[in-house]
Amino acid sequence: MNFLAHIYLSGEDPELKIGNFIADSVKGKNFSQFPNRIQQGIRLHRKIDSYTDTHPIVKESVSRLFPKYGHYSSVIVDILYDHYLAAYWVEYSDTPLEIYVADFYELLQEHYVLLPKPIQNFLPFMLRDNWLLSYATIPGIGRILYQMNHRTKNRSKMNFAVVELEKYYADFEREFRAFFEELELFTKNEMRTL
Repeated sequence: MNFLAHIYLSGEDPELKIGNFIADSVKGKNFSQFPNRIQQGIRLHRKIDSYTDTHPIVKESVSRLFPKYGHYSSVIVDILYDHYLAAYWVEYSDTPLEIYVADFYELLQEHYVLLPKPIQNFLPFMLRDNWLLSYATIPGIGRILYQMNHRTKNRSKMNFAVVELEKYYADFEREFRAFFEELELFTKNEMRTL
């Protein structure tokens, strides 16, 4: 799953959200420099990723993209699934997406000094282009995929994945909905053990 899903799955706990959000920028097993609840968010993120990467429904989505995008397919699926979460946000939260993401951006700015350097570096761009809100539209996802392709020095070609999103929109949506229901249950159970 990508940024929005990780944040959402953290519930209403601010430090858990931060940990879950920054986890990809935290290397190794020793992250004791962070407050305890942020450490738990990092662990939760890794459990969510492990569950996602091995789930048969996600593998079905990935297999649709694999012939064209190879090992980047799983990254693309993470982003596409965030699109469906954003696009159907009203089914998952009573807080409008615009307010939810604005509150999260504020949370990041309040805890800026705790953020790993890579997050600090891209945060201005994330805020400027309102990445999380842009997930809700196909053109917005297209811009995210374009930026991701640029970060891979154009090797991934993932900027073209909007074609598959539009072509297989109903298939990806069906898979997202089925998977996300299971992922929410998995995450709630994992959060009890933190």
